[in-house]
Amino acid sequence: MERRFFHGEIQTTDLANRLLAEFNRGNLRAQAIGDDDKTIVQVATYPGALSGGQTALTVVIQRVEDGVMVELGEQAWLGVAASLGVSALAALRNPFHLLGRLDDIAQDIENLQLSERIWQVVEQSATALGASREFSDRLSRVICEYCWTANPLTEGACIACGAPLGRGLPFACGNCGYAVKPTEIICPNCGQPVHLAVQ
Repeated sequence: MERRFFHGEIQTTDLANRLLAEFNRGNLRAQAIGDDDKTIVQVATYPGALSGGQTALTVVIQRVEDGVMVELGEQAWLGVAASLGVSALAALRNPFHLLGRLDDIAQDIENLQLSERIWQVVEQSATALGASREFSDRLSRVICEYCWTANPLTEGACIACGAPLGRGLPFACGNCGYAVKPTEIICPNCGQPVHLAVQ
């Protein structure tokens, strides 16, 4: 499962509604269940679709501190693989038979790219709603343990009382938005190399 975090004023239902609008048409159907804390969107091909194999994906959108976490479930490939297999066998028997299966093949390829399309919609929607993978202003501050003043992460000492501020504050992974410790060189969520933010 792939997981990404978006920080800012964004609701689970905002993303769910945008996914429904994008994928509840054509050979695809979409439905959402849940509430403001956790919404699950299921995107699948119609069982009786005239072209392409069966495929399905589950998108979990969950509220986290100062944003949402979006998790994309495993895609059901069996129907698509079977449909592409039928096309390959038909081509071996009679290459001209492929002309009659062009719509099926195009739909199968589109279904294989469904997860990429979902991530594109999620990314575009999050950006349009003012959310990003970077920490929001509220999370980009460290609280002084002596006077409780919020300080920017770049400060070494409290701007109000001068007390030293803690080092080793987390920062957001540039790939998935996960909170990463400065001692980590690989993001524990997405496995990509991270670069230490200026502190």
